[in-house]
Amino acid sequence: MIRTMVTPRGSFARRAATASSAVRRMDGVLLVSVAALSVIGTLLVWSSTRTWAPGSTGLVKKHILNLCIGTVLTGATAMLDYRRLRTYTPLLYGLSMIGLFLVTTPLGSTVNGAHSWIMLGGGFAFQPSEFAKVGLLMLLAMLLAQPTSGTGRPRSLDVWIALAVGAFTMGLVMIQPDLGTTIVLGVITASALVIAGVRKRWIGILTLLSVGSAVAVWFLGVLEPYQISRFTAFLNPASDPRGVGYNSTQSLIAIGSGELFGKGLFDGGQTTGRFVPEQHTDFIFTVAGEEFGFLGSVTVVALLGVILLRGMRIARQCDDRFGALMAGAIVCWLAFQSFVNIGMTIGIMPITGLPLPFVSYGGTATFANMTAIGLLQAIHIRKQPF
Repeated sequence: MIRTMVTPRGSFARRAATASSAVRRMDGVLLVSVAALSVIGTLLVWSSTRTWAPGSTGLVKKHILNLCIGTVLTGATAMLDYRRLRTYTPLLYGLSMIGLFLVTTPLGSTVNGAHSWIMLGGGFAFQPSEFAKVGLLMLLAMLLAQPTSGTGRPRSLDVWIALAVGAFTMGLVMIQPDLGTTIVLGVITASALVIAGVRKRWIGILTLLSVGSAVAVWFLGVLEPYQISRFTAFLNPASDPRGVGYNSTQSLIAIGSGELFGKGLFDGGQTTGRFVPEQHTDFIFTVAGEEFGFLGSVTVVALLGVILLRGMRIARQCDDRFGALMAGAIVCWLAFQSFVNIGMTIGIMPITGLPLPFVSYGGTATFANMTAIGLLQAIHIRKQPF
């Protein structure tokens, strides 16, 4: 009996061919849109931080490094078979929860009022709640992917477990307190349930739980004073333009001054004078509005729209419930966060401290966003067998 021996070289050649095939199957439009937004974001980060000190380029260099690491994460995640990744989902979720617990230990640090960070040294920090978004949506997709026999709806027990997992994750983030990320986690949980096709009564229960939780958080004193002031400033920013309404007022001035074509890169008076706080992170859209004008701002929104549309297309074309649920939840996460970030800069949403995906300066947020894009690519690549 003759056995065919597989040589290491032959095995390597097959793996290389598989990887090459996977690269060719990637969604090019999605990749180009993310790359274009990343380039725009780098320019905006450079413009918004260059006046911090003479010749200051430290933050933009760090931002470029973060983007390079994020690109590697996108590629590595895209190469994974997401269907096999399903087996390891509980472990990945557990690791993200360990990160949230570590924040409550002496390793945790407070930044901008939220005890959400772990300092790594050398000016680098890690925010576990960003990867909690990825861990949560993957676990929810796993729980809700198994429908009841004869129906397309998830089992009631799985829905209850999904609600408990979502509430547990949100609770860990809320005690930091990080209201913005907590709301995003709530949106991920709700979107996964809706996409899974739960009965209308579950939607009603979820709505009542959400309203009840919001009332409880408000009246039980869970929110910090600065978080409450953000809501009051949203309702009437003109009441205290030099106090709680300062961010909103300066943001509107910066965006409005850009008019149609903008003042030009590095030429924004509001940006150069640093009148808008956190203009390289939460309020980076104000830099786009002032320096690139209305047309530049629309370009940013359009690129975000393309990413969301490609994600919706991937979710719709996926015939695997686990993959479709993951893709749908990712789209809802990125859509909601983009809407809130841009909305708070133009005065239609309260300030919640959420960065603009693929544009704002950030480390952990960039890694989480790029990992999400990698998951979308992994689902897109494997919609047909190799």
